[in-house]
Amino acid sequence: MPLCRAGCGVLVNGGSPASQHGTARPLWDRMATTVIVGSGIIGLSTAYYLARQQPASSIHLVDPSTRLFASASGYAGGFVARDWFDPRLAALGALSYEEHGKLAGEHGGAERWGYTRCVTVGYEPRSKTRMSSRDGDGEGQGDWLREGTSRAGVAGGSKSWRGQAPPWLRMREGDAVTVMDGGDGTALVDPLKLCGFLLEHVKAAGVHVHHPATVLSIHRDVRDELASVTIGYTDSSAETETPATRLLLCAGAWTPQILSSLFPLAGSPVRIDPLAGHSLVVRTPGFKLGDESHSVFCTLRDEGLAPELFARANGVIYLSGVNSSNTPLSALATDAQPDEVSLAKLKDIARRLIALPPGEKQELEVVRAGLCFRPVTDRGVPYVTRLKDEQLGIKTRGGGEGGVFVAAGHGPWGISLSLGTGKVMAEMMAGRETSADVSGLGI
Repeated sequence: MPLCRAGCGVLVNGGSPASQHGTARPLWDRMATTVIVGSGIIGLSTAYYLARQQPASSIHLVDPSTRLFASASGYAGGFVARDWFDPRLAALGALSYEEHGKLAGEHGGAERWGYTRCVTVGYEPRSKTRMSSRDGDGEGQGDWLREGTSRAGVAGGSKSWRGQAPPWLRMREGDAVTVMDGGDGTALVDPLKLCGFLLEHVKAAGVHVHHPATVLSIHRDVRDELASVTIGYTDSSAETETPATRLLLCAGAWTPQILSSLFPLAGSPVRIDPLAGHSLVVRTPGFKLGDESHSVFCTLRDEGLAPELFARANGVIYLSGVNSSNTPLSALATDAQPDEVSLAKLKDIARRLIALPPGEKQELEVVRAGLCFRPVTDRGVPYVTRLKDEQLGIKTRGGGEGGVFVAAGHGPWGISLSLGTGKVMAEMMAGRETSADVSGLGI
C-alpha cells in the first residue's frame, strides 16, 4: 500500500520517510507496479488493457488537471480510420480500428459513446486556386495541419461508394466531392464520452486515479533500480509514495516537460511540439442529419484552411480547422482559453458549409467551443517505446518487471490510434510480443 503523509517537503531521488528517520526503507513487492502519467485517452486505454494482465490495484493514473479530458482527448473530432497512416503506423492503425469496433460491440459503444461507421468525403468549394487534395501534403503528421491542407490527402483504401454527399453540406455548382471511404474503413466516436467510459471502467476494476496530482520525484531501491514515485496532490499539501517499477509517460504535448523534470540526465530524447486547435460543436435547428453518419474533410484553398466536419450520432456536428503553432502551451490543459477571433472564424465557416432547413431563419446553435493542443512530431509518427536506461540515467528492472515507457506524439490521430496504442503498450510493458509492429516508433 502507498505511504501517505501530509505537510512534508518534496523528496529527492533516493529519499524516503523511512530512511529520513533512520529505519529500513520499505521493500516493495517484486510484482510489477505501474504508474501512468497522463489520464487522457492514451493513458486510459493502456490502463484498460493492462488491467487484463495484472491486478488493477497495482495500476495508478496520475493527472494534474482538476477536470480530466480538457485537451485533445475531450476536444478532438473522434475520427477513426483503418488505413490512412504512414507505413510505420499501418499495423497499429489497423489494430486500433479493430479494437474500436470490438470495444463498441462488447460494451454498447453505439449508445454509450456514439460509435458508428461513417461515410467519409473530401470536399472542395469552387476556387480559383483549386488543386488536387493530395497536393501540398508533407510527410510529417502536423504538416497538413500547419499548411492548411486536408488530411484526406493521406487516405488509403478503396474509394468505391454508392450514395450522396451529406444532406447538411451546403454545396454549390462547381464544388468537388471525392469519396474517401464508404463506411468500411472509417468510423466516428464522441471522444469525451469514450474517455468517460474508459475512466469509469478502470476505476470499477480497481485502478487508482490521482487528480489533481503530479509525480514529484522518483526513488530507487537497494538495487539502485526504479522502485517508487512520490505523488503530490495539488489541491492539498498531501504526498504519497507509491510503488512504481514501471512508469509510462503519456501526457500528450506536456510529455517532454515531465520527462525532463523526472529524469534531468535524459536530455531531450522525445521531441513533441504543441499545435493549438480550436473547435466548435454545433446543432442545426429543426434539421435532421439523416440516417448516415458523415465525415467531411474540406479544403478552402483561398484561405489556407482545411476544416474538418464530423456529424456525430447524437445529432451534432463537430467542426475544427483553425490551428496555430505559435500559441504557447498552457501550464495545464484546463488553463487553455479559446481565442475569440479564431472562434469567430470557425463560426463563419460553419455558416458557409452547414446548410439550414429551407426557410429556417435561426442561427446554428453552438453547443460547445474549445481549444486543445495536439502533440505533433516532426518525424511524422508518435513515440510508442521503452526508453533505455542509459537514456534516463537510472536503472530499471528488466523484462516485464520494470522500465520507463513513452506513448505520446500522436498528433491528429490520438483517438484513432488510442486503443491500439494502449493494447500494444500493455503488451510491451509485460515483455510480451506486441499485437502490432511498432518497431518504427522508437527513439
